[in-house]
Amino acid sequence: MRKISTKNIAYYSLLIALNIVLTRVGSIRIGGGGVEIVRIGFGGYPIILAGIVFGPLAGGIVGAVGDVIGYFVSPMGPYMPHFTMTAALTGIIPGLVMMMFKDQEAKSSFWKLTLAIALGQITTSIFLVPYFMQTLFSVPMITTVPGRVIGQAVHIPLYAYVTKVLVNRLSVVWNTN
Repeated sequence: MRKISTKNIAYYSLLIALNIVLTRVGSIRIGGGGVEIVRIGFGGYPIILAGIVFGPLAGGIVGAVGDVIGYFVSPMGPYMPHFTMTAALTGIIPGLVMMMFKDQEAKSSFWKLTLAIALGQITTSIFLVPYFMQTLFSVPMITTVPGRVIGQAVHIPLYAYVTKVLVNRLSVVWNTN
């Protein structure tokens, strides 16, 4: 296992800040019964990007730290560690899938990126978050899953395309060998 460099810590911090701003400030949040039921925005993308570019450990760190700090910046409802774990998995799963491809070109392949992001988003956004909402707050999954499926049908290919473009353009700057 390689050490985390100071440069990478700075990148993680930037992605954590971007995650917090896009999630807590740049999202439309709809609440009910003291909890957030729907959030429309792109706050998960920096977590996914961290997992794909820097690996699953980085994705997990960006997701978990971003969720905890974001809660203190702008809480909506009580703190639940279930959602911190889900945020960490949002970055870990795509990072693990990209590691399984073993070729460096996988990060610039639209279809491999789509697969990695889809596996992560289906697991976390479509299954885990609605399950926790039902278990913890009695919000029926039948009311939340259809909207999440539609949202991810747009987000997954969009995230894959943006990641492909960013990785191709910023590979010299990031130099994550």
